[in-house]
Amino acid sequence: MAVTASTPIELVRAVYDRLPDRVALVRERLGRPLTYAEKVLANHLRDPEHQELVRGHTYADLDPDRVAMQDATAQMALLQFMTAGLPRVAVPTTVHCDHLIQAREDGKRDLLAALETNTEVYDFLESVSARYGIGFWKPGSGIIHQVVLEQYAFPGGMMIGTDSHTPNAGGLGMVAIGVGGADAVDVMTGYPFNVRWPKLIGVHLTGELDGWSAPKDVILKVAEILTVKGGTGAIVEYFGPGAESLSCTGKATICNMGAEIGATTSLFAYDVAMTRYLEATGREEIAAAAAPVAHELRADPEVYDDPNAFFDQVIKINLRDLEPLINGPHTPDRARPVSQLGHEAEREGWPLVISAALVGSCTNSSYEDISRAAAIARAAKARGLKARTALMVTPGSERVRATIERDGLLGDLEAIGATVLANACGPCIGQWARSDVHEGDTNVIVTSYNRNFPKRNDGLASTLAFVTSPETVVALALAGRIDFDPRTDTLVNDAGEEVRLEVPEGEELPARGFESGESGFIAPPDDPSGVEVKVDPNSDRLQLLEPFPAWDGQDFLSLPVLVKAKGKCTTDHISAAGPWLRYRGHLENISGNLFLGAVNAFTGETGTGKDQLDGRTKPFPEIAKHYHEAGVGWVAIGDENYGEGSSREHAAMEPRYRNAKAIIVRSFARIHETNLKKQGVLPLTFADPHTYDLIDEDDRISILGLAELAPDQPVSCRIEKPDGTVVAFQCLHSMNEEQIEWFKAGGALNIIRQRSR
Repeated sequence: MAVTASTPIELVRAVYDRLPDRVALVRERLGRPLTYAEKVLANHLRDPEHQELVRGHTYADLDPDRVAMQDATAQMALLQFMTAGLPRVAVPTTVHCDHLIQAREDGKRDLLAALETNTEVYDFLESVSARYGIGFWKPGSGIIHQVVLEQYAFPGGMMIGTDSHTPNAGGLGMVAIGVGGADAVDVMTGYPFNVRWPKLIGVHLTGELDGWSAPKDVILKVAEILTVKGGTGAIVEYFGPGAESLSCTGKATICNMGAEIGATTSLFAYDVAMTRYLEATGREEIAAAAAPVAHELRADPEVYDDPNAFFDQVIKINLRDLEPLINGPHTPDRARPVSQLGHEAEREGWPLVISAALVGSCTNSSYEDISRAAAIARAAKARGLKARTALMVTPGSERVRATIERDGLLGDLEAIGATVLANACGPCIGQWARSDVHEGDTNVIVTSYNRNFPKRNDGLASTLAFVTSPETVVALALAGRIDFDPRTDTLVNDAGEEVRLEVPEGEELPARGFESGESGFIAPPDDPSGVEVKVDPNSDRLQLLEPFPAWDGQDFLSLPVLVKAKGKCTTDHISAAGPWLRYRGHLENISGNLFLGAVNAFTGETGTGKDQLDGRTKPFPEIAKHYHEAGVGWVAIGDENYGEGSSREHAAMEPRYRNAKAIIVRSFARIHETNLKKQGVLPLTFADPHTYDLIDEDDRISILGLAELAPDQPVSCRIEKPDGTVVAFQCLHSMNEEQIEWFKAGGALNIIRQRSR
């Protein structure tokens, strides 16, 4: 099937043709009605007749319809794919260049700078895409998830993507799951995607949003309820009359940020809002194809009649009761109404003045989002108001940018002082060349982004980042302070007049249709035999991969503890982004950031620890390199929800490259745990979480009985104290037989090579 700038209708029809029979088969097997998520999964099972389906326990083999990769993660994924020796990818696949564009001045100049700075990476990605039949979206085309929503997502489909916010496509009724690169390589080489059969969380929405409340407030509320790990191992399915009142892009916002609660994915059932969006984006054929199977593109009626009988957990939210929320700092589940933030800031000693306000990201950069933000700006300008802090706006795609420029919405925002950035991720993922503040300057930013970990946006631990809706960001930018409630408070304009902001009214879809803008899609050639993949052997940004050594059959004995991480240790803490993004295709060089953000539980310091070989205090990357070069294996110890956040598999590949043998934690985030398995690192959890507290800086860890490693069986371990005291403890793991083979083989690269022979 030809690779095109949108999903071919033939693919969609094939999915719908088998849907009724597959659903009927699994419904009969389980002996009950099915939720919508179960229907989509059932339709993509490799073996629907025999696959064991036990929620939260068994692993299932699934065949996604497509794969999408952003440029930062695509490099390592495609370097792995190249080792398979295959002529082309087995499923439709695209690469989207959105992560490597740094925000400095404005969209045009920043894009030109990125093209110059990243030439060799873009050339590699374009050439490897051409060589293996992959669609390539040039820099400036837009953020991967917005482009996927506009071009590739369809109700009832299934995709995986090498970015944790891939579930954005759930706004169009698609099961879309964020994965590491090795999982994507499995699918690109024709093997199934293997994932634990998910639990199901139902979110029953009633009422309609009103006033200043926005779809973003729905997921901010869900994050408050479930916390950052409450959705782990589950699909979140939204339903009810409130769900049907939301626009398609509003639904996408909610699904996108489901990554912040650890959910496998989130989705909404097919409805008229999705039909409107498909038609507005030129996909009338897909809407027509969906119509005959629309009853299967939603849960069975019995599920809606008695949701508690079919979901593992049900949350009820009345949209009419939602206040505008703002979550943070340092974690996306710390929520409160905007009206209460000022009082909390005074209690906590946070600055009240906002240093920067940012609108956009893959979560909130649709036409509807920008139109509501622009409506506030337009009315504010008419009343003599301008932004009292730096305000930056990121369009989600070239299609959105061209349309909001045509309709005057960009002009409305620029009129109050906004700077329009490139169609890219920018400050949301640390690509922000910020110069107005420096480390140690405690300052507050407000964003419509999704994550707010320390250093996430500007590389500064002293920045306090708060996440809210685009309209609230603009309102707070006009106030310049966080102790402002746009629903009740007034502002004073240059004439000394008190002004109250108007309730924002946006447009779900552009009345004059979408502009196409400049096309950024490059299809692969029909005959790729003459294409040479561009990798300079002397490059400091790209490095061909070699397989890691296979397990030697021995237990892991007396391993030093490289790091015992205190509290939150996300993939940002393990493998930072920002300036390190330039090395995403060079495993050796990017390993220079390993654990730089981790807080040492023994000292309270960030990024440094004790080298057990020489007793000196050093940065963690230097210690890891020393152990690696000395042939010493090591372990890392983590707290709850270890590996939360981004899907970046570098956070697993770097420890493996530097000779990590195991990561032992209180609990894992889903994607990171899978990435560790894929790379041959043992991911273990303490059977007794209090064991974490028993491990001291100079202890050694032994992991025993590895020859008998088996599914659902605990692993015996021991702590060896410097005085000779031994403390025995047990660990648990979630590996099935196939994943144990990954460990024994030494990781995904070895498995890929074995399969291709």
